[in-house]
Amino acid sequence: MNLYEYETPKRSEIFDTLLDHPNIKIIRIVSSDRVDEKIYIQDEDEWVVVLDGSATLEIDGKREELKRGDSIYIASRVPHRVVETIEGTLWLAVHISMRP
Repeated sequence: MNLYEYETPKRSEIFDTLLDHPNIKIIRIVSSDRVDEKIYIQDEDEWVVVLDGSATLEIDGKREELKRGDSIYIASRVPHRVVETIEGTLWLAVHISMRP
């Protein structure tokens, strides 16, 4: 699989799991410029990096602007959502679980 071979969705995001291990999951995310209003509250920690494009996230009520190369850590159970992206924004998300 080539990380940079993908199609941009017309709406929302596409999630492709690249690695699914007992304590870690790596996901490629491709975003359209029309995002859902979904609020995520996850049981695992998450580290995301923007590989291309830009996005605005809202994490626990605070806005964070991310551009190409920026990364951010989101602790488990912290509410967060994507507020805005540009078409074709490419992310890697690493979900880290402390479960055995």
